[in-house]
Amino acid sequence: MEKHHEKAKRGLWSSRFGFIMASAGSAVGLGNIWKFPYITGMHGGGAFVLFFIFCIVVVGIPIMIAEMVIGRHTHKDPVGAFRKLRGGPWVMVGWLGVTAGFVILSYYCVVAGWAVDYLWLALKGTFNSQHTKEVPELFGTLLASDLSQLFWQAVFMGATVWIVLGGVSNGLERANKLMMPVLFLILIALALHGLVSPGGTKALSFLFTPDWQKLDAASMLEAMGHAFFSLSLGMGAMLTYGSYADEGTDIPNVAITVSVMDTCVALLSGIAIFPIVFTYGMAPAAGPGLVFKTLPIIFSQMPGGTFIAILFFLLLVFAALSSSISLLEVVVAYYCDEKKWQRRTATLVMGFLIFLLGVPSALSNHLLANVHFIGERNFLDSIDLLATNYILPLGGVFIAIFTGWVMTTRLARGEIVKGNVKFHYYPVWHFLIKYVCPILVAIVFISRSGLF
Repeated sequence: MEKHHEKAKRGLWSSRFGFIMASAGSAVGLGNIWKFPYITGMHGGGAFVLFFIFCIVVVGIPIMIAEMVIGRHTHKDPVGAFRKLRGGPWVMVGWLGVTAGFVILSYYCVVAGWAVDYLWLALKGTFNSQHTKEVPELFGTLLASDLSQLFWQAVFMGATVWIVLGGVSNGLERANKLMMPVLFLILIALALHGLVSPGGTKALSFLFTPDWQKLDAASMLEAMGHAFFSLSLGMGAMLTYGSYADEGTDIPNVAITVSVMDTCVALLSGIAIFPIVFTYGMAPAAGPGLVFKTLPIIFSQMPGGTFIAILFFLLLVFAALSSSISLLEVVVAYYCDEKKWQRRTATLVMGFLIFLLGVPSALSNHLLANVHFIGERNFLDSIDLLATNYILPLGGVFIAIFTGWVMTTRLARGEIVKGNVKFHYYPVWHFLIKYVCPILVAIVFISRSGLF
């Protein structure tokens, strides 16, 4: 009875639907709508997309199940979970997750702030009123204004803190129940608009017709890495969200559903963006500037471009916000569970400290533009490199190793089938998490860290 009271006090999802929406919200972020289209364009389309889906199945889903299993079994934050299960050096895996949440959110809020700024510009009709040649300069103007970047960073961080203050069911779950359906409706509307445009057929061919000659080793590594990071793995988010699940939750079903939703968002983003790109004769391999430079040019030219721009950047903001609250929750959960802080105190203090760490990222394109950290990279690029190339892959490798080799088969199977859940593919999952996932994620880590 006392154990149940402790779980209820800590917070639980009110429904399976709420758990799915929150987990999907964590997975769906800027990586789906901003990064996936441009890396797909850079790596040739169809073959890259198919290999990306393959990686979601063999790496993403097994590790997501593993994280949720660890979280639900312990009902703890990442640090507390590994301390409860094994202790010793394994606690460092939990620390990697908490550190990842803290570090990634610091610069994630800066990039998300760009999306908020562009939403504001769209609402003002700026793209429609600007000459086509002036539209790309808007992004440079934003990066050159330290105050603007700090302002939008603060606005986005404030929204993130406000939601997390509400707790598990009244904050995280309620926000995602609202944002995720709206996000899908906007995305479907944009995708349908893209399909009926002149470039729709060419876009579908580009996305789903594989040219295997374009799939080289670099493309496969990019697809594998993005499949892993797209699902918010290795940063403690799925472990933390799993810790709020009740005993009757079908974890494999939730993990598969979330992975399918996340993949659909990425594919729909491509279906929404590439028809516009092809219709107006733009290059699909425009790189990171596709969203903030190329698309606004098109919005300024197309009929109804202002309305489309508003929908698109609202979509981008919702996707960023649904992920940012999960990153902050990982950090807050640690201080609530391990340090016994009140949620309000943990959220406000950690939110403020994360904002402070993000300030150099906001200033790195202007005031600190000539200050180099890792190699010739500015602060934002350096801290992104540290998180995505080192912290996250290491976290993913150790989670796979822990679940496959350290956690007993009895415990893992028992947690998965708890509540009379039927999971007929347990042997397949166990093989993947024990052998395939550690090897593939290790390859991503080694390649991204430049060790060979």
